[in-house]
Amino acid sequence: MRRPPCWGVALTEFASWADFAREVITRRLAGRDASFVPAPAAETRPEGAFGGVFVTLRRHGALRACMGTLRTDVQLSEAVRLAAINAAERDPRFGPLRPAELLDLEIEVAVLSPLEPLKCIEEIEIGRDGVFVSRGEMCGLFLPQVAVEHGWDRRTLLERCCSEKALLPAAAWQDPATDVRRFTVEVHHERQRKGARG
Repeated sequence: MRRPPCWGVALTEFASWADFAREVITRRLAGRDASFVPAPAAETRPEGAFGGVFVTLRRHGALRACMGTLRTDVQLSEAVRLAAINAAERDPRFGPLRPAELLDLEIEVAVLSPLEPLKCIEEIEIGRDGVFVSRGEMCGLFLPQVAVEHGWDRRTLLERCCSEKALLPAAAWQDPATDVRRFTVEVHHERQRKGARG
């Protein structure tokens, strides 16, 4: 289920946070300053109106990187900038992005809604909700599409998030000492680019 652009972020029909992320990544790879890329949207959100940002990079449909930030004490443009840089340079599963990969790169930006405490497992709707678990300094997160891609049910989603992302016991989500939250995402794709290879 797709939510309309909201949370105080007014997007225009010509704006794309994914295009913004590409410009940030392009400048970083060229050794240029990426701090002052013009934001594609007017930012009038109230404090805490989004829960974080994740940037997913793919090449020819295959995952190349996915990183983000849960910082909400900055403007949305800064959160997207940080997430884009993290994805391009700091995903431990992959090496840093190379300039030659830019042309074939597909970029997706997911803006998280504020994270809501999970009261019961039945609140999770597979494909709509992502999950976040934390205990002490250990934490982990899965975006909504992960459960769909792997064919997981609610319980498996929570168990895998605990064990694979937060490095906690698989059943830790049932422990009152573990903070479990859910969220939805607003996904932004790039506009059609000239020169992109199919």
